[in-house]
Amino acid sequence: MTKLSVRLSSFDLTKKTKYMAITTRKEDFSNWFQDVIKEADLACHSVVRGCMIFKPTGYALWESLQKILDKKIKETGHQNVYFPLLIPLSFFEKEAKHVEGFAKECAVVTHYRLEPDGKGGLEPAKDSKLAEPLVIRPTSEAIIGEAISSWIQSYKDLPVLINQWCNVMRWEMRTKMFLRTSEFLWQEGHTAHATREEAEEESLKMLEVYEDLAHNYLAIPVLKGEKTPAERFPGAVNTYTIETMMQDGKALQAGTSHFLGQNFSKAYDITYADKEQKMQHAWTTSWGVTTRLIGALIMTHSDDFGLVLPPKMAPDQVVIIPIVKKNQDKQEILGYCEALAASLRALTFNGEGIRVKVDASPKEPVDKFWDAVKKGIPVRLEIGPRDKEARQVSMSLRNKEAKDRTALPIEELLKTIPSTLENIQQDLYNKALNFRLENSKHIESVGELETLFSKDENYAGGFAYAFFDPECESQPDVEAKLKELKVTTRCLPFENKNEEGLCIFTKKLVKGKVIFAKSY
Repeated sequence: MTKLSVRLSSFDLTKKTKYMAITTRKEDFSNWFQDVIKEADLACHSVVRGCMIFKPTGYALWESLQKILDKKIKETGHQNVYFPLLIPLSFFEKEAKHVEGFAKECAVVTHYRLEPDGKGGLEPAKDSKLAEPLVIRPTSEAIIGEAISSWIQSYKDLPVLINQWCNVMRWEMRTKMFLRTSEFLWQEGHTAHATREEAEEESLKMLEVYEDLAHNYLAIPVLKGEKTPAERFPGAVNTYTIETMMQDGKALQAGTSHFLGQNFSKAYDITYADKEQKMQHAWTTSWGVTTRLIGALIMTHSDDFGLVLPPKMAPDQVVIIPIVKKNQDKQEILGYCEALAASLRALTFNGEGIRVKVDASPKEPVDKFWDAVKKGIPVRLEIGPRDKEARQVSMSLRNKEAKDRTALPIEELLKTIPSTLENIQQDLYNKALNFRLENSKHIESVGELETLFSKDENYAGGFAYAFFDPECESQPDVEAKLKELKVTTRCLPFENKNEEGLCIFTKKLVKGKVIFAKSY
């Protein structure tokens, strides 16, 4: 181990230093989340209210997610399309529940030109008012439904399986980067089918795709389930969801898939001639995940030193930090590091070459070390003159304590690095799963619900499983109690759907438990 490695290891990690500017999770989870984003240089606020700017590292995370999910979507037979950002207001008005669900969040374009206002500024030109207002898409069921109604003539044109990657706008009152912003990025899939069975199967199939993405790439354990009627997507017959728990005990909806029945096909006249030449309404679905998954990634795995990334998602899976003391050593050490990087890139992990960065910046080695920690790079390798001579590296893993290091021969590193990355991936998943299990409780009364969620602390209470009659969710007393406790029904988990018991509010015999939780 080099002398510098010893010096780095000697840092007192229990004390605040300039390298540890992050609020701890215990002190203030919300501020901790914002600090992690800032220190990892993922994003910053825009001058536009509620919007954010993706910086290179943050956008690279979205690109990683997009690449993985796009492949999975195409493997299920879907093709990518793109629809306009602007949607005529009249399109929204055709589906009543859809209008009601999104009306308060819509941004509307009413003019198409500006002119001087006579005071040195600009204002909408008086003769440029649009004949019909245009809504900036909060979602695309309306415009896509209108379009595919003209694409489909007979059962031979079905199914329609399309997906688009785009931005949407929902004018949120309270915003938080990566979790709830006025503009965000997402993918939205839309399909049309000849039968109810096909459409329902499609909805559940895409939910499984999202579960696979979360479990096997983001290392986030999720629960699949069905939303209660009060929590469904506006206009849907059923909404299926994947729910996950953050480190503060709050729930996060990580993805949804909607069985729309014939509601939208009737609203937008999506009809087809069946084999008997009778006209039928198609059965439709929609489903999507957003940049919120990056927020989930941050809050599931990160620690009080900064971002922690699963190797499959990390833009850089390995960083090599040259330890250079003398100018004459610099090029020799850098050349050695680049040669090692090339050898590592020639290896495969998760079916691809390992992503390696050599930090050749003019920063001090200690600064490079903490940059790598805060950006969540899974494996850090330090190489100085003595390491070069001994053909070894000093290796640190991001899922372990920052001060932990292992001296490793180069040959062993090259042999074990793929399995090391896989072990980190699995370790992060296991930690998150254990946290959820430890913070989940099965309750049998409203009193237990109150005890669990009445505390106003930095910890939100976790998940409470309980028998519940969804029909009572809109009753004034039940609605008031849930509002008082600031909890919602997250879903009826598939894994509990066959259990029977008494609703904690009505004492009516019901089938299936729901999860109550505070949420983002």
